Amino acid sequence: MKPNIGRVDALCRITMGFTILACSTAKLVRKPDQGMLLLYAMCGGMKVAEGITRFCPLVYAAEQNMVSFQDPSHEKTSHEETSQN
Repeated sequence: MKPNIGRVDALCRITMGFTILACSTAKLVRKPDQGMLLLYAMCGGMKVAEGITRFCPLVYAAEQNMVSFQDPSHEKTSHEETSQN
């Protein structure tokens, strides 16, 4: 798993993740029956983890999709081989 986001992006994710995590945790202490606040806390924690590891699964999935979308030569070679036989 190699890093796929830059340093500035990682620092922004850590900062915003801790902010979301702190706000949602503070509100969750006041109103513990709010299930949506737990989801916000989990999303904030995920952003902190992405910033620390400098790996974002959504960016990875988008890059893989763009590579397969922009490189049709891989699909053409298998199609051309079947049509030539």
